[in-house]
Amino acid sequence: MHNQVKFVAIAIGVLFAVSCAQQETNTNVETPSEIQPGFEMETLATGLALPWSMAFTPDGEILIIEKAGGVRVYRDGALDPNPVSGAPEGVYVRADSGRHDIALDPDFIENRRVFLAYAEGDEDANRLVVWRGVYENGAFTNGEVIFRATPDKEGAGHPGGRLLFLPDKTLLLSVGDGYDYLHDAQDLSSHLGKVLRIDRNADAPTDNPFVGREDALPEIWTYGHRNIQGLALDRETGAVWAHEHGPRGGDEINLLSGGANYGWPATTNGIDYNGEIISGRAHAEGIESPLIVWAPSIAPSGLAVYRGETFPEWEGRFLIGALAARAVVHAQRDNDGRSIAEVDRILTDMGARIRDVRVGPDGGVYILTDEPEGRLLRLSQP
Repeated sequence: MHNQVKFVAIAIGVLFAVSCAQQETNTNVETPSEIQPGFEMETLATGLALPWSMAFTPDGEILIIEKAGGVRVYRDGALDPNPVSGAPEGVYVRADSGRHDIALDPDFIENRRVFLAYAEGDEDANRLVVWRGVYENGAFTNGEVIFRATPDKEGAGHPGGRLLFLPDKTLLLSVGDGYDYLHDAQDLSSHLGKVLRIDRNADAPTDNPFVGREDALPEIWTYGHRNIQGLALDRETGAVWAHEHGPRGGDEINLLSGGANYGWPATTNGIDYNGEIISGRAHAEGIESPLIVWAPSIAPSGLAVYRGETFPEWEGRFLIGALAARAVVHAQRDNDGRSIAEVDRILTDMGARIRDVRVGPDGGVYILTDEPEGRLLRLSQP
């Protein structure tokens, strides 16, 4: 399917490098508006060690996972100075890799189970894993690794590591391509460059698209991804959305569908960091095209679809953390439904790399900054 791709900003060098591949691309440049009034920003906590993600408990706590620290708790208006005890050890922390995501079991109220995704191993052999434990009385118990991605890879690059529970209580896990292993993204015998779908015991659901194929791993749900650091479910429509980092240019948002191929590295809207062409094609038969592409890159991390009453004007918008652009990017589907357009960038005056964006149970927007002394922020109505 060849979806229309709308560029937000186009670097001349990137456009030249892939112009022959982008004949079907709408290259109208839109300039996002400056920071808009209409919300208040509150700093809830500081001193987080490169925070990566968060989850909201029914008890009113916020569990925050730090890439280079542990799991912290924000409760009763303050950040607990001590990490949650019982969290997994042996985490590989270097460059991109470390602790990445935290998700509550859909039946958390009954079973108190929490799932973590992190990198395990060392520089010579590491992998993304899913850990499951019970969170009670401010501590983790009964923790165990229930899933390990395969094969092992060298180096810390492109771990992926986002988690998302679906309405059927299955769990999605994004696994990056490992940087030097980019061609594994098209190899169904490897987990690298994929979105995996497992149940809460880490078994592959029988309705996964590649179950029963001898040449494919049964956990694979979608493939052809570079490094997904944003997964979100639109609770109103049921759509599953992902954004991923391109190389030099080519960041994108995709509507995920089980069994689909999203192209990397056979198709891309970016070029290599050294200026070389990765692929001469932006589209190809049998490959899903992105609904929006950023070139130059914004380096997206963290994704939410806003549904709530606090910001009615944001209803249905994508809220995207941007590391390189140092903003929260707002985007929305065009009227034709086949493309996405950026409409705004906020918090640009902070100059902070944004690592995660979540919509809280109160309808407020919660943000984590990517800093050694990271911050937890909350946007609300004035």
